[in-house]
Amino acid sequence: MCCRTVSISEGWKHMRDEMVQATPRSYSGALFAAIAVAMLLGIGAMIWSYSLSNKLAVQQQATADAAAQNTKLSAALQETDARLNVATDALKTSLGITQQQLDTRSKALQVREARGEQTTARLATAQEQTAGQVAAVQTDVGGVKTDVAKTQTDLAETNNQMMSMKGDLNGHSTLIARNSDELEILKHKGDRNYYEFTLARGVKQEVGTVGLMLKRADSKRSKFTLSVFSDDKQYEKKDKSLNEPLQFYSGKEPMLFEIVVNNVSAKNTVTGYLSSPKNAPVPVVVAER
Repeated sequence: MCCRTVSISEGWKHMRDEMVQATPRSYSGALFAAIAVAMLLGIGAMIWSYSLSNKLAVQQQATADAAAQNTKLSAALQETDARLNVATDALKTSLGITQQQLDTRSKALQVREARGEQTTARLATAQEQTAGQVAAVQTDVGGVKTDVAKTQTDLAETNNQMMSMKGDLNGHSTLIARNSDELEILKHKGDRNYYEFTLARGVKQEVGTVGLMLKRADSKRSKFTLSVFSDDKQYEKKDKSLNEPLQFYSGKEPMLFEIVVNNVSAKNTVTGYLSSPKNAPVPVVVAER
């Protein structure tokens, strides 16, 4: 660019010399001034053109740099958009699954609430029924307590009314039962074993571990005679009365047995019971084949 400027200056100088030589001297001053102005304008125009060219070059470079930056930004923006789309799809999927889970849990909670309400209703009904049953049971218990108290009173009265009589063997006194109710009381005491019987005249019958046979019965006088078979021995209880303890000893270690007859019928039968000590032998029960 410097060489170009020097050549232009030399050209203008050569033209000026030729014009000075060709122009009359009278016009030389004005022409010189005009030439100088033209030269200055040309030089200014060249300088302005050079400066404008430099500015255009700089602007073009800036434009190229901006275009390259825009290209990079566009690519980055496209990549960001793609990532956002992927993230958005994933978020939509996640939100969809979460919503399904929320719906499922909501339905499950509704079912549980409905079941809870049904259970509460059933519990309330059951409580009402239980309260009614408890009230009824309390009423029954009150009645049972009353019955038990009455029974205990009756038992006490019956026990007081039971007779203690002397047996026919050495005057040994014992408590006897005159009927089935008193016999039940004796059984519940648990002091002795009791075996009830009904004997027909002339028939030997096994009662407990001994044998009994009615030989005579007098219903008018309430008298009877019977035989006792025990330990290969026979004892005769002759002309005995109702509710009289008939005593005898039986067993290897002799233990006191008692017979009490409560009724003598007109059909030559008697009814009563046999009692033996609690530790006395009991009848052997043979199993049926």
